Amino acid sequence: MKYWEKEIETMKRSDLEKLQLERLKKTVEIATHSPFYGKVFKENNISTDSIKSLEDLQRIPFTTKEDLRNNYPFGLAAISLEKAVRLHSSSGTTGNPTVILHSQKDLDEWANQVARCMYMVGLRDTDVFQNTSGYGMFTGGLGFQYGAERLGALTVPAAAGNSARQIKFIMDFGTTALHAIPSYATRLAEIFIEMGLNPRKDTKLTTLCIGAEPHSEEQRKRIEELLGVKAYNCFGMSEMNGPGVAFECTEQNGLHIWEDYVIVEIVDPETLLPVEDGEVGELVLTTINREAMPLFRYRTRDLTCFLPEDCPCGRTHRKIARLKGRSDDMIIVKGVNIFPIQIEKILMNFSELGMNYLITIDTIGNNDEILVEVELGDLCVDDYLELQALTKKVTHQLKDEILLTPVVKLVGKGSLPQSEGKAVRVKDLRKNH
Repeated sequence: MKYWEKEIETMKRSDLEKLQLERLKKTVEIATHSPFYGKVFKENNISTDSIKSLEDLQRIPFTTKEDLRNNYPFGLAAISLEKAVRLHSSSGTTGNPTVILHSQKDLDEWANQVARCMYMVGLRDTDVFQNTSGYGMFTGGLGFQYGAERLGALTVPAAAGNSARQIKFIMDFGTTALHAIPSYATRLAEIFIEMGLNPRKDTKLTTLCIGAEPHSEEQRKRIEELLGVKAYNCFGMSEMNGPGVAFECTEQNGLHIWEDYVIVEIVDPETLLPVEDGEVGELVLTTINREAMPLFRYRTRDLTCFLPEDCPCGRTHRKIARLKGRSDDMIIVKGVNIFPIQIEKILMNFSELGMNYLITIDTIGNNDEILVEVELGDLCVDDYLELQALTKKVTHQLKDEILLTPVVKLVGKGSLPQSEGKAVRVKDLRKNH
C-alpha cells in the first residue's frame, strides 16, 4: 500500500529533483517508441544521454491538445496495444477526441496517487466513500473508485445523476465522504432542503472532494456551510491520468502537485516563458511516471500560479493556487479580459442569492453587453424595493470586479437550467467573438 509515502511526500528539494531527473530520462527512453515523440526527438536531437539536468527539458517542444487530436487515436502510444489495458478519451464534440492509453502499471500508480490524496485530507479505511462522478470515458469515476479501494474505504459507485437516490445512499449507507463537482454539490444541498432534511444533522458526511470545474473560495465556503463538511479541492485531467494530479491538504491553502509524477512549469501563455512565483500563468505538465503514453510539456490551458511558501503540513511538493480558469475560457468584452470565476466570487458573497447563475454575452446594437442572471436563495424576501436595492448592490460590486457594468437579473429559484454534469455558466451569443 502506497497511500502514505512519507519519504517521498516530505523529500528534500534536492532529492526530489534528483528523482525527477532519473524518471525524466527513463520517460524519454520510453517515449522514443512513440511515433509522435520519436519524430519530435529526432528533429530536436533529444535522447536519454542529452538529458543531463532538469533544465534540458526546455529543449523539448510543447505538446498541445491539437497534437493528440492530429495523431488520433494511437500516434502517441509508447507501448504496443497488446500491453495497454485501458483507454480514456474526451467527448470529441469539436473534432477528434483526445485518447489516453494506460498500462496496468499506469493504473496501479494512478490508484496510488489518488489514494495518497485522499489520505492527505484525513480519509481512512474506516470511511464510506460515495462517488457521484460519471463512470466510463470520464476519468472522475474510475479514478476515484480505484483510489478509494486502494485506500481500503468502503466505496459506493453511485455514478452521476438521480439525486434522490444519491441522498438515499448517503443516509442508508452512512456515507462519510463524497466526491462531486461543485455545481452538483450545491444541487444536492438544495435537494436535501427540499426533502426536509438537514445534511449537517441527518447524515454522517464530513468530507467532500470537489473538482472538474473552476470554483471560487466563496462557493467552497457556501458548500461547506450547506453540507456541514470540509471541502477539498482536487485537480486532474484525463491527459495526466485523471483526478489526483494535485490536491489540497487539510490546510486548504493551495494544492500540492505531486512532483514524483509530473514536472511542473508555469509559463506566460503568450511568450511561453516561465513566470515568477506568485504570477499567474498557464500550467504545463510533463509525466515522469507513466509508460503507455507519456506526455512532455503538455499545455493544459489552465491558469494558476506557484505558491512559494512552505506548507505547515510538512509536505515539500510544490503548491499551486486554486485554478483561476482556463485561458480558453476567458471572455473578452470591450477589450476587457473577464473570467467567469470572477463573477461567481461576487455572487457567492450575497447570502440572499442562490448557487445557480448564467452569464450571457450578446451584441445589442453595436455594443457587447453582459447579462448576469442569478437565482434568488431561500433567505431572500419577495419585496420589490428590496430586490431593486439588492440588484443595484450586486451590479455595483460586479462593476468594481470586472470593470464593466453588467445587466443583473434576479430570477426565481429553479428558473435557470439545472445540470447534473458540468454546469454551463457562459453563453456567448456574439456572431464574431
